[in-house]
Amino acid sequence: MELTVMTFNLRVHVEQDGENAWPHRIEAAAEAVRASRAAIICTQEGKHAMLRDLQERLPEYAWLGEGRSGGEDGEYCAVFYLREDFELMESGTFGLSERPEVLGYMSWQTACPRICTWARLRHKDGRSWLVFNTHLDHISEEARREGAKLIVQRMEDIVSDGSAELPAVLCGDFNCGPGSEAVRILHQAGMRSVYAVMDEPPGLTFHNFRGGEAGEPIDYIFISAQAGIVSAHVDRSLYGGGRYPSDHYPVCARVEL
Repeated sequence: MELTVMTFNLRVHVEQDGENAWPHRIEAAAEAVRASRAAIICTQEGKHAMLRDLQERLPEYAWLGEGRSGGEDGEYCAVFYLREDFELMESGTFGLSERPEVLGYMSWQTACPRICTWARLRHKDGRSWLVFNTHLDHISEEARREGAKLIVQRMEDIVSDGSAELPAVLCGDFNCGPGSEAVRILHQAGMRSVYAVMDEPPGLTFHNFRGGEAGEPIDYIFISAQAGIVSAHVDRSLYGGGRYPSDHYPVCARVEL
């Protein structure tokens, strides 16, 4: 069994972005998703209205999640999945803080509340996948490190509840490079970056609407030992009449059981 997974920071709607503000990029973002043919898409920075805009253009997908301050308040780490291929079995969202059950609570000098949304999705062939989606802090290294530790612990807790044989995928904007402590923590926990199968370094993934390749990625897809990596790529294409769909490049990977 193989499927394509995408991680995609949508760039929150900021009017000062002018021609790059969300209303001008909605079609480009939807087009990028269609081009990926991804079965599962993990988005970051999308607020509720943005996610509704995207889902209206992608009716073949359902989505789940909640804002980082709870309910519809704030940015989401949403998970989209193909309706015909998957059934949602369970899901949840926890905060990356010393009080993870209280969304909106901040710890570790974080600049804003941070969350991780997860889901167990059962494929129509009867097999299931665990999907985790997060967005680590852009200021505090401590928050990134402790957030990564908490995600690893929660993944282990969910697996110990009876999902030990399920493959797990972790997507997100980590706001740090491959040599960072947060990434090292995930590798030590047995997670593998899909960049490992690329012949060349992946290059930058945050480009601030300027494009280019020189640099390091901050957007990642990790998989657990129960899954394999077939291929991976950073999508640097233009969409929607010649524009970037976000200030981050989408990252896609083909993974298998």
